[in-house]
Amino acid sequence: MSKEDVCQIKIINKKKVDKVKKQMKKETTYQEMAETFKATSDKTRLKILYALSKEELCVCDLSAIVDMSISLVSHQLRILRDKKLVKYRKEGKSVYYSLDDDYVVQLIKMAYDHVTE
Repeated sequence: MSKEDVCQIKIINKKKVDKVKKQMKKETTYQEMAETFKATSDKTRLKILYALSKEELCVCDLSAIVDMSISLVSHQLRILRDKKLVKYRKEGKSVYYSLDDDYVVQLIKMAYDHVTE
């Protein structure tokens, strides 16, 4: 990096800096956001999330869709559950998964739209 690439002035617009600084969140919020992105950074987990954005599905059906063993899909679902990206409900001996809320639906849709535009 050359000397010209380094800011010579500490703050250009103090008003903007102060305004944005007031809107910044706690460090723990950014850590949780990073963990959410980390959980969605895996191709298999994204495939699971995308499938669940279309339908509520049981582990067996998800396994067939993503072409992986039930135990591997269950492991990925546990990670997604821990990050509050998916939820489940039991019906008899079957467990059905869906996206946790509309925010997760929008996250998956926006990511898809972003890469396909």
